[in-house]
Amino acid sequence: MSAKILALDTSTENCSVALMINDQIFTRSEVAPRDHTKKILPMVDEVLKEAGITLHDLDALAFGRGPGSFTGVRIGIGIAQGLSFGAELPMIGISTLAAMAQGCYRANQSEHVVAAIDARMSEIYWAQYTRQENGEWTTVMISNAEDSTSQGECVIPPQELAANLSASEGLWTQAGTGWAAYQEALSQLPLTMQPSEVLYPEAQDIAVLAQIEWRKGNTVDAEQASPTYLRDKVTWKKLPGRE
Repeated sequence: MSAKILALDTSTENCSVALMINDQIFTRSEVAPRDHTKKILPMVDEVLKEAGITLHDLDALAFGRGPGSFTGVRIGIGIAQGLSFGAELPMIGISTLAAMAQGCYRANQSEHVVAAIDARMSEIYWAQYTRQENGEWTTVMISNAEDSTSQGECVIPPQELAANLSASEGLWTQAGTGWAAYQEALSQLPLTMQPSEVLYPEAQDIAVLAQIEWRKGNTVDAEQASPTYLRDKVTWKKLPGRE
């Protein structure tokens, strides 16, 4: 029997909420890049009313932990923490990149996914995933030739990705906004790829992945919930005449 999990995500232009009860999904989703704070709580109310339960009937609250828009990630985690504190619920943070991989599996059973979110500043948030039989997603590590390190989820200029990415057999499904934003650079990757309609993470996919984490006992208290930004610092050009 699955846990009763409410999931929400505001990390990208998309705003979504989902409630998962006994493998039944109640969901709301809308692309509303500047209205997350207006949309998210009414969506929460709607799915709870549709299912006929309250926050206090839930087992956990899941949220898209990032990466994504700095503001969007902060909005999502702040609202999730507020709901969690009020109902004394444990929290489960799910990668937005992994959620898009799960979205590709939900849409067309894709088990090999390359996810790329436009991170602005000529960079993308990137991860390459393979689905396991138990429903978990394994991140394919990429190597950094400069410092001999490897990483899974990362922020990287798309022009550098081809040089660091190893060729992988099979057909890989693209997900995210990065493919359209950096089409020419990403077309050079040593992968056989196909497009998909999955542009953003969805709360219903976060809820599915949160069930796996729930069964493994991977929950945190509200005060311990934290975002994943990947980018440690933001650089910008100063306006003329300003120091």
